Amino acid sequence: MTAPLEHVLALAVLLFAMGAFCALARRNLIMILLGVEIMLNACSIALVGASLKWQAMEGQAFTLFLMALTAAEASVGLALFVHARKRAGTLDSGGYSSMKG
Repeated sequence: MTAPLEHVLALAVLLFAMGAFCALARRNLIMILLGVEIMLNACSIALVGASLKWQAMEGQAFTLFLMALTAAEASVGLALFVHARKRAGTLDSGGYSSMKG
């Protein structure tokens, strides 16, 4: 038994909205990264739900690719945050306004 596609898409939209709010409302770089991760997971849920609905494996294959991309993004992002924390002493996104061109 599978859940109806409408329910899966409603869950994906809810998670995406929560991730977007987290990424836009927070000033801490780690919380912004966490919001982006939640948005990517919401996209994965929508892709898997759609692939189950239409019996196409491309959505699930793309979800695996998206999971690998998300893991790489998190590792690079956290490495950048550690470096930025050492240089500037803060993870507040407002503290990096001097990076403007």
